Amino acid sequence: MSVIQNLQDSFIGIAGMIGAGKSTLCAELAKHLKLPAYYEPVEDNEYLADFYRDTKTYSFATQIYLLNRRFQQHQEVIWHGGGGVQDRTIYEDAVFAKMLVKLDLMEERDYRTYLSLFRHMSNFMCRPNLIVYLDVSPKRSMERIEMRSRGVETGITLEYLQALYDEYETFVQEISRTIPVVRVDWDRFRDTEEMAIAVQREFATGSFIRNVSFP
Repeated sequence: MSVIQNLQDSFIGIAGMIGAGKSTLCAELAKHLKLPAYYEPVEDNEYLADFYRDTKTYSFATQIYLLNRRFQQHQEVIWHGGGGVQDRTIYEDAVFAKMLVKLDLMEERDYRTYLSLFRHMSNFMCRPNLIVYLDVSPKRSMERIEMRSRGVETGITLEYLQALYDEYETFVQEISRTIPVVRVDWDRFRDTEEMAIAVQREFATGSFIRNVSFP
C-alpha cells in the first residue's frame, strides 16, 4: 500500500516555531497526499499588528482570537471528514499563552480564563492522528523571520523566541503522551516525497516521539 493510501484519511498537524516552514510543508504535504490544507490565520488576523506593537496589552485578545479561529478549523475537519493537514495546531496556542505569562506579557487571571475556555473547547475537538514537529533553533527562527520580512514581526526578539522554544520542548514531550509526534530537524529537511515516506514510516512505529531519519 502506498504512502498516499495510508495517510489519505488522516488528520495531520504541522507544529513548530515561527518561521520553521510550517506553511510550506502544509501546502506541499496536503497536495502530495491529496488532503485539504488548513492554514494559520495571518494575513486576515486583525490583532496581529497590535500584538507585536504592544504585546502585553493585546496578548489576551490575540490568544482568544487565535483559539477561536483554530477551533473553527478543527470543526471543519470534523464536518468535511476525510482528514486534512493543518498549519499549526490548536494545542500550540497554549504554548504561546504559557510563554507570554512567563515573560510577564499576560496576566495570570487572563491565562486562567484562556485555559478554562480551551478545556471546554477540547471536549468538542478531534485530535490529530499525527503531529509533525519542525524543530528549528531560536537563532535559525530569527534568521527566517528576518528573511521573509513581514512588517508585523519586526518587534520579535531572540529572547522571545528562546522562551517560545523552551515551551515547545515541554509541549512536544507532553502532547506525545496522547498524540504520536514525528520530530524533524529543520537543518535536515528534505523534499515532500521523502517527508511523506518518512512520516508514514515513523507514524506506523508507535505512539511516541520519533525522530525522522533519512537513508
